[in-house]
Amino acid sequence: MRKIWGMLFIIVSYTCIGQEKFSAVVKNETTGLAMPSVHILNLTQVIGTITDQKGTFEIQAQTNDTLYFSYLGYKPLKIAVTNDMIKFGNAEFNMTELAFALEEIVVRPYQLTGYLDIDVRNAPVNTARRYSISGLPNRGYEAGNQNPSAISKAFGSLFNPADFLNNIFGKNPNQMRKLKKMREDDEIKNLLATKFDRQVLIQLLGITRLDIDEILRNCSYSDAFMKEANDLQILEAISKCYEEYRILNL
Repeated sequence: MRKIWGMLFIIVSYTCIGQEKFSAVVKNETTGLAMPSVHILNLTQVIGTITDQKGTFEIQAQTNDTLYFSYLGYKPLKIAVTNDMIKFGNAEFNMTELAFALEEIVVRPYQLTGYLDIDVRNAPVNTARRYSISGLPNRGYEAGNQNPSAISKAFGSLFNPADFLNNIFGKNPNQMRKLKKMREDDEIKNLLATKFDRQVLIQLLGITRLDIDEILRNCSYSDAFMKEANDLQILEAISKCYEEYRILNL
């Protein structure tokens, strides 16, 4: 019995030490100035935080956890937590500003003629259709074309075995747990709401941009949605598609 209690004490002690708060500061590599409002994500534990006005932050971390730094206009930073970082707590991270080349933008307004039959053909049309399913929350599925078979494709992606979901998430249940934690963390949600490049999702879920597009396409989301939605909307679309697929296949 004493041996058992001793082992439990060691395990609890190790866990407590490993889960200590890790603090550091983020600065601009060029100017050396502190950077407020930088988002820091612990990709391993799926939690997030943000730097204060002095560029400092505090986040739960343990050795070998991976931290991901994100700030608009700056190159993302990916760091592995070391023992020294946790022990001394005075780490400093520098972020590099990206240089953007602004290209000339030509705005071409619609050239309306005043004739309805001609103007209708020239005006852009959103080809996406959405279909709701009785018994499920009123969210619906979005099909990407006007083909008469579009509705059958939308329902087919739900009622047929979803190989794309099983291949990506079924073989790695931990990824679905990450999805759930991402939707529960306010800092992560706030960051995703400002992102449109899918890079944070790629880092958190450990999948590629092609995987994300394939999931959404098989869930019958339109190309317009895939192109224009922010990362938080993409996260919700993936999560709800998977949830609804599970409901329909119970």
